[in-house]
Amino acid sequence: MIRWWISALQLAELFVSSMMHLLYGFYIYSTAVAGDLSQALNEWFFKPNASLEVKREDLSGTNVDGLPPIVLVHGIFGFGKGKLGGLSYFAGAEKKDERVLVPDLGSLTSIYDRARELFYYLKGGKVDYGDEHSKTCGHSQFGRIYEQGHYPEWDEDHPLHFVGHSTGAQVVRVLQQMLADKAFKGYENTSENWVLSITSLSGAFNGTTRTYLDGMQPEDGRAMKPVCLLQMCRLGVIIYDWLDIPWLKAYYNFGFDHFNMSWKKVGLWGLVECLLGNAGPMATGDWILPDLTIQGSIRLNSHLQTFPNTFYFSYATKRTRKILGVTVPSGILGIHPLLFIRVLQMSQWSHPPDVSPPYKGYRDEDWQDNDGALNTISMTHPRLPIEHPSRFVVNDSECQPLQPGIWLVIFFFG
Repeated sequence: MIRWWISALQLAELFVSSMMHLLYGFYIYSTAVAGDLSQALNEWFFKPNASLEVKREDLSGTNVDGLPPIVLVHGIFGFGKGKLGGLSYFAGAEKKDERVLVPDLGSLTSIYDRARELFYYLKGGKVDYGDEHSKTCGHSQFGRIYEQGHYPEWDEDHPLHFVGHSTGAQVVRVLQQMLADKAFKGYENTSENWVLSITSLSGAFNGTTRTYLDGMQPEDGRAMKPVCLLQMCRLGVIIYDWLDIPWLKAYYNFGFDHFNMSWKKVGLWGLVECLLGNAGPMATGDWILPDLTIQGSIRLNSHLQTFPNTFYFSYATKRTRKILGVTVPSGILGIHPLLFIRVLQMSQWSHPPDVSPPYKGYRDEDWQDNDGALNTISMTHPRLPIEHPSRFVVNDSECQPLQPGIWLVIFFFG
């Protein structure tokens, strides 16, 4: 009887969680559509007077011509410039300066695939995911074509600043390692010094326990539980890609076009195969969630370096505090109800006692502080499987003079 009650409560929680996420996604989507319609109507009824001269602010004295561009890389479920209408993932930063680039990468594709896409977004050309990787993961070797790169002169003499939010920080680290390893065919002169600095905003360096709460199996960090929020997400993503409605994809794209899941290519039986888990990105594990587990992050980090000539900055966040030794959300006011629930869930999560811990020395209490999406311990700097050089900064003066090759960590408390 008790088991039935527990199962009923779990199903009820799954239903409520699914509906809240679905409604939130619909809210974002409808906001983008409403904004576009409003702008279109504005332009239709109130056409700007072409005879009016708009005075621009004189920037000649700012001496910014020689400054390298800044590339902002979004996180999971994120989007770049040109998607979701007039909405901006980075609060309009790309609208304030033409040297700020915001690529639209796969919102749910693997960190590896997104790093490859980011390279070709900047240099131009057809995205090449690599022959061996593509065969292993069951997708096309080539993807989107960038007729013109957004910074084709990118090289060691013209390096870039990168800012990554959440998984975007890991995407940039993987890209820098690929540059060091000369992993792009036809570009034998790449090096880690093409990256001038990496700034992480709540970066997912060491995984998150959120993945296990949402349905990833804590045993290996690869498979999903049979019934969970991520399974609902999987079904929705597959159907969305299979329907392949052009205007919908122009608005928002999960990034799985190279898996060829469109009804035009696989037909009805292809949809069935994907839904059953026999084909598609979730079947091969080539999507973002396995990379966000603690085990997946360890696998990823084992190949990544912190390079001596690059400047590294990390901004870590948390929405928790301790009361009588118990970690709880830091407040109710000023926080979205969905985020409050997620913070509470993560602060109380514990690794199953009958499952081997993800690494030696793992402790639940180390992972309790969080911001609802990521654990604070994961955001500071790469720690697993080996700890990278870091320094925790309280005052800005401690950063001077800036030192490359070390992660400077700043905390923000909500």
